[in-house]
Amino acid sequence: MIETHFRKTYQQLCINPLLNLGFLQKVHPHVFTCIACLLGISMIPLLSFGFSFWACVMLGISGFFDTLDGSLARHLKIASPQGAALDIICDRITEFAIIFGLYTVEPNVRALPTILMLGSILICITSFLIVGVFTEKSSEKSFFYSPGLIERAEAFIAFAIMILFPSTFAVSSYIFSFLVLLTAALRMHQFFRESAFLIKRGE
Repeated sequence: MIETHFRKTYQQLCINPLLNLGFLQKVHPHVFTCIACLLGISMIPLLSFGFSFWACVMLGISGFFDTLDGSLARHLKIASPQGAALDIICDRITEFAIIFGLYTVEPNVRALPTILMLGSILICITSFLIVGVFTEKSSEKSFFYSPGLIERAEAFIAFAIMILFPSTFAVSSYIFSFLVLLTAALRMHQFFRESAFLIKRGE
C-alpha cells in the first residue's frame, strides 16, 4: 500500500535527484542489487550478536539500494530480464537473512513464528509470480507488478518493529504472517475474477 500510494513522492524526492550523478551512472545497477543483498545478509550476525540499531540501519540502506537499482537501470535504459531476475532472487535472500537473524535472537521461542513468516512469504511470492506470468505487463517495471496489502515497504517496517521492540515479536510476527497470507489470497481472488471476466468476453 505504501509502494502504491507514496512511491511517486519517494521517487521524486529521494531517487530521481541521484540518477543524473555522473559517478552513479558508471556503476552497473546489478552492483546496487548485490550490495542490497549483502547488507541484508549482514543482518544475521548483527541480530545474532545483539546489534539491533545497526541491524535497522542496514535494513534501511538495503531497502534504499533495492529501490535505486531498478530506477537507475530504467534511467540508463539497460533494464533487462536478467536484472529483474537478480532483483527477485536477492530480495528473497535478504528476507530470508532478516528472518533467520530474528530467529537467532531466541531460537527456542521464535521457531514457530519465523517458520510461519517464511511460509507466508513463500505463498505470497508464488502468487505474485503466477499472476505476473499470466498477466500482461502494464507498468515501467521489467515484469508485471501486482500491488498488494503487504509490499516491500510494509515488510521492512514490520521487520524494523520486530528488531527494535523485541517484546512485541510474537504478536507482530503473527500479524505480519496473517497480512502476507491475506495479500496472497486477495491477489489470487482478483486474478481469478479478472480471468473469468476476460474468458466471458472471449479474450
